[in-house]
Amino acid sequence: MLPAASLDNSVLIAGLDEVGRGCIVGPVIAAAVILHPDKPIAGLTDSKKLSEKKRRDLAAQIKASAVCWAVGRAEASEIDTINILQATLVAMQRAVAMLEPRPEFAKVDGNRLPILPCPAQAVVGGDLLVAEISAASILAKVARDEEMHTLDRLYPGYHFAVHKGYPTQQHLAALQQYGATPQHRTSFAPVKKILQGLP
Repeated sequence: MLPAASLDNSVLIAGLDEVGRGCIVGPVIAAAVILHPDKPIAGLTDSKKLSEKKRRDLAAQIKASAVCWAVGRAEASEIDTINILQATLVAMQRAVAMLEPRPEFAKVDGNRLPILPCPAQAVVGGDLLVAEISAASILAKVARDEEMHTLDRLYPGYHFAVHKGYPTQQHLAALQQYGATPQHRTSFAPVKKILQGLP
């Protein structure tokens, strides 16, 4: 990672995005990325528009050439305690806090801003429009997918590696059959219904 001085006094802009808000299991994961102005990365876009292989390839490029990057998270238990929106903002704060050098400005995907140590702008659809946010969306998605593969090994039968924690029919059927794992978000309606024994 390059020291700030080598950036020729360019403004250090961090992009922020998260993955996992709509899932019913596992953490919400956010990434923060400051791209190097002299090392553009071709193909950056919304992570959802990329194949898994392409995301992994781009994540490796981002990690190799960015000024700095970090991944933050908020666990399922935190989500259940403070709600998914607040947990998402906390995960973003944690990611930014790990950046070195510190950003001078942040661009955040969506319409809500976490409290950050620098000025920030919310950008709706930013993962398609802003390279830094695209890079963050890719790192967050790759990190969360890896997490789901880990949970898949820990809890066989739930098919976490397939549906990545989203409430698909397959996931809901496994929940009905096996019950909730300690990683499920008990405040989310599909999990709450099963815990309460409702059809």
